[in-house]
Amino acid sequence: MAPDGGGKRSESTVEKELQQIDFYRDTPIRFLGYANEVGEAFRSMIPSVAVKATYVVAMGYVCADALDKSRKVHMRQWKSPDERNKLVALAAADTFVWQALASVAIPGFTINRLCHFTGMALKRTTRWPPSVQKWTTTLIGLAAIPFIVKPIDTAVEVGMDRTIRTLYPTHSHE
Repeated sequence: MAPDGGGKRSESTVEKELQQIDFYRDTPIRFLGYANEVGEAFRSMIPSVAVKATYVVAMGYVCADALDKSRKVHMRQWKSPDERNKLVALAAADTFVWQALASVAIPGFTINRLCHFTGMALKRTTRWPPSVQKWTTTLIGLAAIPFIVKPIDTAVEVGMDRTIRTLYPTHSHE
């Protein structure tokens, strides 16, 4: 984590960040963070404990990314152990908050509500058997997941840059 002197990243810094591949955000491992969305899509068809288990998988992913980012910051050269400790903690907290919002909370809520309202609409507007309604709701929920990823990621990035990241030095997402 390198302080940038004002909480704003320069254009060249942002370009460098975009060129780097982040194992937890730019590879298929990212889908582990969306395990709970799959659970939400299947909520009407699986036991509640199974849905909760998908949240455990997603939060495990969130914690792994936070650990990875803080480890990378820890391995850099620092002027003092105090500076290192502070910036390692900031990297872990920033990553945890970002991932918890962008990979778990907001998408989970989005798919939950989409499936809930889809199920209600199908009950009111069709005479389909309950099993067909449930499968249709689940398939719509699953189909929506790829379309919500980038908009939510962008909204969380911008939202954090404009709010809590103004309170501490920002870092590049390694």
